[in-house]
Amino acid sequence: MSKTSRVRLVAAAVTTVLAALSLTACNDGTGTQDEGRAASSPATDAHSPDPSAGTDRPASTGATGTAGSSGTGSVGAATPSAPPRPVSKTPGAAARPVTCEGSTTRTVAAPLTRPVNHMLLTVTNTGSTSCYLYGYPAVRFGEAQAVPPVIEASQPQAVVTLAPGESGYASVNLSATDGSAGNGRTAKSLTVYFQGRSGNGSTGTGAHPALPAKGVYVDDSLKVTYWQQSMDDAVSW
Repeated sequence: MSKTSRVRLVAAAVTTVLAALSLTACNDGTGTQDEGRAASSPATDAHSPDPSAGTDRPASTGATGTAGSSGTGSVGAATPSAPPRPVSKTPGAAARPVTCEGSTTRTVAAPLTRPVNHMLLTVTNTGSTSCYLYGYPAVRFGEAQAVPPVIEASQPQAVVTLAPGESGYASVNLSATDGSAGNGRTAKSLTVYFQGRSGNGSTGTGAHPALPAKGVYVDDSLKVTYWQQSMDDAVSW
């Protein structure tokens, strides 16, 4: 064999060995070549994940699992926030009833044709809370120094209670129908005072309901009923 042929044969054998070694070195066992790995520099790996982080997944904020919840590429489902609790609308305790008196009521005095010689007093609660009409009206016609007595038999079973806007009633027997009572006179003004719970004296301010222009005739038989919850009960005496 010539010298040239031997050189060519050796060269071919070397090439075959190198090719085999190269194939073995380049194959990482997964079927994927990693051709530029050894030659890569820190500059080319600037976007690679930090090995100390262990993963390129966004860091979790803890047990709530809400990290990345505002983005579309977050890993895992974000824990939904709890819905707002409804505000309780339970009303507070209602205000305690007070005693009815002139500043929180409106009083109207209306003479009646039946029964004759009678007047109806209507008291309406104009306040914002319920009020109690205790006892009976202490009425004073004109300049009278004393208030008339009450008809004891007219006392109701319970204290009259007026919710805001409601009315209570009492009737006034102005004079004797047969003219038998003395000291008759015409009164042109009227003051109505309200009793407290104890029934001794008046409380608060009085009311001054208007009387007819000609006044009303009263005599010594003048008397009143207890406050009543209904008009019918008031005018039955």
